Amino acid sequence: METIKNYLETMFASLPNTAEVRKAKAELLQMMEDKYNELISEGQSENTAVGTVISEFGNLDELADDLGLSKEVEETRAKESEVPRRQISMDEAMAYLANNTKKSIFRAIGVMCCIIAVGWTILFSGISPVGGVCLMFVSIAAGVGFIVYSNFVDADWKFMNTELCRVDMATAAAVKERKRSFESVRALCVTLGVVLCIICWVPNLFAGRISTFAPALMFFLVGFGVLLIVYASNVYGGFEKLLQINDINVPGASYDAPGNAPVKYKSKAAETVVAIYWPLVTCAYLIVSFLTFHWELTWIIWPIAAVLRTVVVINCRADEE
Repeated sequence: METIKNYLETMFASLPNTAEVRKAKAELLQMMEDKYNELISEGQSENTAVGTVISEFGNLDELADDLGLSKEVEETRAKESEVPRRQISMDEAMAYLANNTKKSIFRAIGVMCCIIAVGWTILFSGISPVGGVCLMFVSIAAGVGFIVYSNFVDADWKFMNTELCRVDMATAAAVKERKRSFESVRALCVTLGVVLCIICWVPNLFAGRISTFAPALMFFLVGFGVLLIVYASNVYGGFEKLLQINDINVPGASYDAPGNAPVKYKSKAAETVVAIYWPLVTCAYLIVSFLTFHWELTWIIWPIAAVLRTVVVINCRADEE
């Protein structure tokens, strides 16, 4: 049966990832499974049954009318003849993932350097205010430098944003396997990052008003927490980018697992709102906490924000076609 499923993925690899195509794909898979089980029950060998199923259901052009995909198949064949698509090989995909990991590290360090810059001025305020200011500017300069450099590291892969590309089934399977392996690392990084951002105020409870170390430590904790979140999110985004190359806006159905299709938004503005939601919440949390100094109460912003995000996503998400 695995051979049949793989063959089905290849059949639909050139079609757009729409609701109609996914429905037809599921229906065809069910028909192929039923035929396969029927042949096995009649005593045929597995190889013979697979060959018979593929010969009977393996031509999408012939099945298009029955599946209600005539329009999609015709449009896809026309696009394939008019617009060439760049094939991303297995080696290229693995090189992109390694490059994306490097870029993610530089970008995460850059963001952290910008966040902890204020911490240096607080830490050195009682020792050498001028030295603290100098360290702040050095930290900001380093952070901006890391972020800018991360964009140059990614320069060889800019074509993925402008050219029509596709990945084959074996490459997509390898990327999905790496994505699954990274899930635990991502969960740990994001969880620890969020925890550090939430508890960053705790040192202030025990330091007293005269200490400058605790307020500075707060920025360092937030900076490291954001570093973990940015790193994990950027690395994970690399996996998703490869798996979404063959998506609705490009000839080719997504190879990602069913139910994990990327969320489509009503507009670019709606997508931006969702993307910057948590950074805005973090800024609001820090601003309100600093203005009120009621850290024991402002934590309530996080559970409220989590609930509100669901509402925001629902209102920004495009209706299913």
